[in-house]
Amino acid sequence: MADIQELKKIASQVRRDIIREVYLSQSGHPGGALGNTDLLVALYFEVMKHDPSFNMEAQGEDVFFLSNGHISPVFYSVLARSGYFPKEELKTFREIDSRLQGHPTTHEGLPGVRVASGSLGQGVSVAIGMALSKKMNGDDRTVFVLTGDGEQQEGQIWEAALFAPHNKVDNLVLIIDDNGQQIDGPTQEVLELGSFADKYKAFGWDIMRMNGNDMEETVKVLKEAAAKRNGKPTCIVMDTEMGMGVDFMVGTHHWHGKAPDKEQAHTALDQLEETLGDFAAEGI
Repeated sequence: MADIQELKKIASQVRRDIIREVYLSQSGHPGGALGNTDLLVALYFEVMKHDPSFNMEAQGEDVFFLSNGHISPVFYSVLARSGYFPKEELKTFREIDSRLQGHPTTHEGLPGVRVASGSLGQGVSVAIGMALSKKMNGDDRTVFVLTGDGEQQEGQIWEAALFAPHNKVDNLVLIIDDNGQQIDGPTQEVLELGSFADKYKAFGWDIMRMNGNDMEETVKVLKEAAAKRNGKPTCIVMDTEMGMGVDFMVGTHHWHGKAPDKEQAHTALDQLEETLGDFAAEGI
């Protein structure tokens, strides 16, 4: 079991990985990846029971699905840092024939990836399927799925939101990254969705809220959510800041899908402590 300070140190290294991955490829989505770092570190290094030797069925394991697949740099870093594949492979992010494509897919055979998540709106449905299969198999572990707030504009999300409470999928934890930003600007300006908490409560979900950039609170709320078995799925509305950890990236949609230049990358890295050792790569 990791303590909170240890988790924060891992998160700092993961944020360094994100900056370096996106800089080296000159392509990718750093903003949301940085904002969700604390969540994924908490899940993979403290909350979930999981096996890096990896099999698709995951019997007896907790499972995480990344629905907003464009924030793959954080997913790849956390998978590598928790033992799913060598960290040196992170330098191949978005290269042709790499297993680390811009949006995770399964045909490359990358350990830890169970579904392609380039098309927004589908991850919640997939997670429900896995959660139901666990119930059918007598497996009481938890399925977690992360979606973006802009992703909530997809119609399939709301079909899934109706389905899960009706079928009492109470081993499912949906996490909505409520950072208020998407590719075209603030979510309020693109398509206002109102209160996620009120909407999901009306659909029959249990509602929780947390600051996803506070490691201690994130661990506490995730553990509480995973322990619930009350006949209802759980929705955690998670407050984060896009670009968290890098002062010139925080709180703006402009770094949703933009790579830093060399000077910007060095400025960002100067703000993030190297704690576990950078992966080897030329040029940064």
